[in-house]
Amino acid sequence: MDENSTNNNNIEINIPPVDFKKIAPMLFLALAAVLLYNSFYTVNANENGVVLRLGKYYLTTQPGLHFKIPFIDTVDRVKVDYQYKEEFGFRTSSAGIKSKFVTRGHADESWMLTGDLNIADVRWVVQYTIKDANAYLFNLRDVGNTIRDVAESTMRLMVGERSFNEVIKLERSKIADDARGKMQEVLDSYKSGVSIKLVQLQGALPPLPVEDSFNMVNIAKQEQETMINEARQQYAREVERAYGEADKMENEAYGYYKERVNQARGDSTHFVQILSEYNNAKAITRDRYYIETMSRVLSKIPDKIIIDSNLENVLPLLNLKTDGGKK
Repeated sequence: MDENSTNNNNIEINIPPVDFKKIAPMLFLALAAVLLYNSFYTVNANENGVVLRLGKYYLTTQPGLHFKIPFIDTVDRVKVDYQYKEEFGFRTSSAGIKSKFVTRGHADESWMLTGDLNIADVRWVVQYTIKDANAYLFNLRDVGNTIRDVAESTMRLMVGERSFNEVIKLERSKIADDARGKMQEVLDSYKSGVSIKLVQLQGALPPLPVEDSFNMVNIAKQEQETMINEARQQYAREVERAYGEADKMENEAYGYYKERVNQARGDSTHFVQILSEYNNAKAITRDRYYIETMSRVLSKIPDKIIIDSNLENVLPLLNLKTDGGKK
């Protein structure tokens, strides 16, 4: 039994000798192929390549084919011509021609306190691109969350500086523009490598629990504005009519004034002419004007009876002064 155990434990394995001279060319070709494969990399058209040499930033490459040192250089590709989007107060559940959105569970993002101490439900979108791939990768630990935090704090600041009506109606575009500028300023101070392209308010409404009350107040304000506008229009019409009548009366008075002045000037000139003629021939001028005046007066009388001033009786043939018709 001891002999059998000894025979079993002494098994010999014969490994044929390796001829390294024969396999050396094959190993060299395989190593060269691996090195060659890892020496080149491609950057797509919408990307930048960030090259790290031994874990440290080395350079940023543009789209195309590039060389790197194998196993020493590593490349991170970043999409710089891509429009990234962050949604606040809602999420897109399915995108398409008729996109579907979900708002439940995001009230903590959208409910904001306005400057006049009302609550507004503000939903908005932030779109951005990467302008510096190196800064985007290494200056911030989590760029996406940083952008969301900056966007939310900036929008709360913009809303808190305005009244409720300004937020939901009057200054929505201005709020978006101001928020974009403020966000860019903050992110540039962080050296984030991000460019904010658009801030768009998708909706600004009263919260759902008070929406009915808000609508009633809004209707009352619209009716008030309508009545005020109608009163202003009526006022403008009345003022315009009054100004028109005043101008008309002024023009008529001025016309009457000019007429009277011209008439007076004409009468004065005519009187001076008559006076000059009268001084030159008093008797003739007096008789002429007497005759002309009588002609104008008598021409207006249809029936005329001319009586001699020396006539004593109505009938000249009847002597009314004699007794019994006798002389």
